[in-house]
Formats: sequence, structure tokens, C-alpha cells
Amino acid sequence: MNCKLKKLMYLFLLGITFSSILIAQDSDEITADSDIFDTGKMWTFDFPPIQYLEETYDFKPTQEWFDDVRLSALRIPGCTASFISADGLMMTNNHCSPRHRDNVQLTGENLAETGFYAETLEDERKVPNMYAEQLAFIQDVTEEVTNAIEAGNTNKEKSENKENIINELVEKYNQETGLKCQFVTLFNGGKFSIYGYKRYEDVRMVFIPEQSIAAFGGDFDNFTYPRYDLDVTLYRVYDENDKPLNSEHFFKFSKDGVQKNEVIFSVGNPGNTDRLNTVAQIEYNRDISYRNRSFLLDEYYMILEDAKSEYPERADEFEKIKTRIGNSQKVFHYIQAGLLDPYLIARKRDFENKIKAQVEADSDLNEKYGHIWNSIKRLREELKPIDSQLAVYKSSRFFRAKYFDIARDIVEYANQMKLPETERMYKYQTSNIDSLKNILYPDSVDYVLENLKLQIQLDYIRMNLGDDNYLVTELCGDLYGTDAANDLLERSALSSKEIAMEFLNQSSEDILNSTEPFIYFIANTYNKIDSLSALKKEIEETEDVLVNMLGKVLYEIYGTEIPPDANFTLRISDGLMETFEYNGTIAIEKTTFFGMYDRYYGSDKTYPWDLPKRWEVPPADLDLSTVYNFISTNDIIGGNSGSAVINKDAEVVGLAFDGNVDSIIGNFIYLPENNRMVSVASQAIVESLDKVYKAKRIVEELKSGKISN
Repeated sequence: MNCKLKKLMYLFLLGITFSSILIAQDSDEITADSDIFDTGKMWTFDFPPIQYLEETYDFKPTQEWFDDVRLSALRIPGCTASFISADGLMMTNNHCSPRHRDNVQLTGENLAETGFYAETLEDERKVPNMYAEQLAFIQDVTEEVTNAIEAGNTNKEKSENKENIINELVEKYNQETGLKCQFVTLFNGGKFSIYGYKRYEDVRMVFIPEQSIAAFGGDFDNFTYPRYDLDVTLYRVYDENDKPLNSEHFFKFSKDGVQKNEVIFSVGNPGNTDRLNTVAQIEYNRDISYRNRSFLLDEYYMILEDAKSEYPERADEFEKIKTRIGNSQKVFHYIQAGLLDPYLIARKRDFENKIKAQVEADSDLNEKYGHIWNSIKRLREELKPIDSQLAVYKSSRFFRAKYFDIARDIVEYANQMKLPETERMYKYQTSNIDSLKNILYPDSVDYVLENLKLQIQLDYIRMNLGDDNYLVTELCGDLYGTDAANDLLERSALSSKEIAMEFLNQSSEDILNSTEPFIYFIANTYNKIDSLSALKKEIEETEDVLVNMLGKVLYEIYGTEIPPDANFTLRISDGLMETFEYNGTIAIEKTTFFGMYDRYYGSDKTYPWDLPKRWEVPPADLDLSTVYNFISTNDIIGGNSGSAVINKDAEVVGLAFDGNVDSIIGNFIYLPENNRMVSVASQAIVESLDKVYKAKRIVEELKSGKISN
């Protein structure tokens, strides 16, 4: 990328902070009506939405229905799963399973390429370090926690009291229930619960498809629709007697699949949302947190694409890195883009103003809670310069150029060498010095990749600290991107091992007082991290008390009429199969195997729309009109991957695996007009297992709900 273009891009990104302030001001003039369900439809099982479901869909589930659904669902590392037979058969996504797949792979196998199917129970392979958790116990502990918090006289005491009571409650219920208990905050502190999980640790792989059919379209089709993915993996849970688990609660597979105008439910563990945050908190995320993350991912993604042309011999390597970060890059890019939309901010402000108006209209509420919003806003203003510095001083190792790590090690070495030998760490004893100096600078440094990261990091430092900051002046001067990195490396004693070893021959004082730019940066930032982190913690503890109060007032106004923010605990979300507008047209509600083959041939059978060998020529009896993937209005987010999609009879009609691009901003607001969940249809799972993988025993188990004799 040429320097002028790079500088223009940098100036654009640097301007985000200032433009976002103007956007925030302009959004005051935009009228946008919020909806009560801007906070989404991720309902908890503590407070099931029985009345809402009856009023909306004329469906009134019983408590027994909710209990059965809760106990049929599972939580696995980073994702969701479900029991789908009485014999412990478990379903989740393929994209939740690569690590587990690789862990059961035998020498000479390539399961990513061939897939895996256990033809008998004896062939099912135990997955190391895999577990599944069932939410078996829920206890409301709001009164105990609230009393402990209110007993504190200062914010610090309140925070400490809260931490102490949490530890006491978790330990108490661990002992009483014999379960693995977790403290859960709901409604931003309006309610508190203890969740007790039954953990199953003998999990065995039954089936996983080839990667190219499970993630058809690869990173290009991620967060898109229409989709054609067989994103499914089957496991089985075993009991302590080495037998398939007798699972009383499970989701049977539907014979007919998803139906038009039929309410369906996703049941899973959404990771994290911030929909109940104040506008000040959202604007802070826009101007600092998400801006920074989006900048790093976008820049790294783009620079790797450019590097593929500059270093064609490494194109495949750089493409793999791009693919690895592609999901996060899209998430943070589109969240940041959404937060820069003045309509969204105006809609969030309208929601907040409605709450404020109700508080101000009630003298008791106003006295207790009227100060919350301004107090949080002031704290976020205090946090901005602190987080901007910490973002630079504690930059992510993944994005950080290795030169900074080398400089940090050298600074530590120089500081240790100033001490009497008896006070030094062992590795800095005189007898170890020669060998230590040699390893301070690695023998092997990927200069191409490190220099690319350096370009990004220098612009990132400038963006956070500003043009006039002394560190920016020392590192970059008035240069940007490639020019700044090249100039810095020309001035640096760490640009190669040979030069660095000569630099290390100086005295400790000379090293620490040198103008070597990387050393200068570390020497002037390293000792500030602890004090800045302490200030950050103090602000966050104060805000935590205010957020708890905000949760209480939200709960007093809305009760359980709206769901709490997600926190990787079990939720149920209602929705309908429904189209949406995109690219000047409307999306089809469901895709078929016909569509997959159209994409396969239309793309000349090339990556990432190539197919595994067994799929290249479909079996004669494969019904190509089978519903493959479908969209619906269910409210999901990361963590929901692997969620069963069920109908009113608690039958599986699909398996959630993604959302469309419009769903990404769902971290902050749920907009059902275009926000869509994407699922694998239950019919496609059965048809594939039956006709392509010849997994007859599993097909029979899905149909009957138990292992066939």
C-alpha cells in the first residue's frame, strides 16, 4: 500500500474519535423511537416469558415444558450443545469442534479432509478435555447480595462486600448441591442467581463432516446469506459405567422441519451483550474499545492481503492468518460501523431518556437513582485517557511487533545488571550472562511479518496518544505507516541480531539512557502500567456499583418484561422464519442442496466453494430439493453456536450456526427488521447422514430417539 494512501487511511481512522463526537451531537437532533425489545429476546429460564409467548403466538408453555427444554440443552467450551436422544447423543456445530476433532485424530489421518463417522458404539472416540454442562439448578440470591452491598459505607466497601458474598454463596451451593455452581448477574445487577451445572466429562465423537462442506464458502461466506453449510458435529455422552448416558431429557428430531409462520425457539448460551448499557458507555466503546480493536483487525487483514502480492511465495501462509482472524475482523468492523450510525445512537438515547423520565417523575426513584447516568458519563471521561495509554503500553501480543518484546527483555536485563549480583534474579547471575545475552534476541525473526505489524502498531500508537505525544514524536516523527516503520528500523539498534549484540556490550546505564527508540518506548512506559491499571480498576469498581443501581432501576421499571443482557448462560429466544431485504432484493428464507451445487459449479469448483470427494457427485437417491439452511428472527450472538432450534413440541427443526451481517450489531441492539439467525435444517442433517455418509444407525437413533437394537 503506497504511503499517501496509507496516510489518508490513517487520518480517516484517527478522525473517528472526533467525527463520532460530532455524530453523537448530531444524533441529539435525530428522532428515533426505541422499542421495548431493542434489548432483545434472550429470555432466561429464571423468568420464562409465559405471558409474552401466549400474547404473541397463542402458545402457553407449562413450567414442565421449560424444565424439559432447559435440561435438554448443554453448555460446552465456548459453544452450545443439546441432547438429541435418550442415549446421550449430543449435537453441536462443526465450527465448535476443530480442536476436539484434531484431538481424536490418529496418526496418518486427516479428519478435516475426510470427516469421521463411528460405525459402531465401540468406534466412538473419547475426546480429551471435552465436557458438557447441564443447567440443573437455579437459585435466586438477590436479597443476600443486595443486603451485603448495601452494608458497605463506601464504593470500595460495597465492591468488597459483593465479592465476599459471591464467594460464600458459590461455596455454600457447591457443597449443598454437589454441582459446579456459578454466580450469575442478571439485569445489570437487578437480580442475582446461583446456577448449578452437572458436568459430564466422558464425551465421545460420533460424527463430523469434512471441513469444506461444514464451512462451504469459507471466510468469504462468513456472516452472509444465502448459505449452504453442513455445520454439525455429533458426540455422545457416557456415564461413569462406560455406558451411553441415559438422558431423560432430550430434543427429538422433527419429521417435517421448520414451517412458515410457526414459532421456533433457539436454546443456547449467548456469550455477551451490552444492550442495557448507558449511552455514555456505548459511546465510549465506539470511541475507544471497538475503535481500537477494529483498527488493528482491519489493518492487519488488509496488509496481509497486500503482502500476498508482494510476497507471492507466502500467499497461502498469509491467507491462513487472514482466515484465522476473519471472523473477529468482521465482527469488530461491523460493530464499529454500527456504532457510528447516528440512528442507532439516537435510538439508544431514546430508550435511555424514557427510563430517565420515569425516574424523574418519581421523587423516591429520582433521589436514589437520578444521578446514575451523569456519574457513569464522568467516569467514562476519566477512563478515556487511561485506557488510551494502556491500549498502547499493553498492546496485544498477537498484533505487537517483536521488536518491542525484545526491547522489554533488554530493559529488564539492564535493570537487573545494575543490581548487586546477590539481588539479581537467577538467570541474571554472572555465570549465565553470555548465554542470556545471546537469547535476548531470537535467532529466527520473521522480519517480513514483524515489519508489517510494526507499520500498524506505529499508526495505532499515534491514533491513541495523538500527534503531539512525546512517544509518538520519538517513534514516528511526522511519518506514517511504511515510511514510519522503515525510518524507525533505520534508527534502531534492534533491527537485526548482529547490531543488537553490539548494543548489548554497553553499560546498563548507557542502554537505559540511550535514544534507541524501542528501548526509549519501553523505558518510558513499562513502569506506568501498574499505576494506570490501578486507576482503571478503581474507576471500574465505582462504575460497578452504579451499574448495579442502574440494574435495580431498570428492574423496578420493567421487571422481567425485558430480558437481561447475555452472559454465556442458558437462554431461550423466540422467532419466525422470515426474509429480509439486502442488495436491492429479498433473501430466500431457505436454501437447498440444489443451491449448493449451483454455487459449486458457478465457482468452477474452486476454493472455498469446492466440495469433498464424496459430495462432488451426489448419490442418486439424495433429494437435492431438501431444505438445507434457513433464516429466522431468533435473537442470537456468539456462544449460541450449536444451539438447537426447536418447535412448540420441543422437536429439533434446525441447528443454529451463524447470523447475517446485520446481526453483528446485536451486541448493542436487537433490530428484527434485518437481524437473522442462520441454521442448518434438521431435514438436511438427516438426509446427509442417510444418503451421503451411510450413517444408518445414527439416522435410526434420530428418528426413534434412542439407540436401535
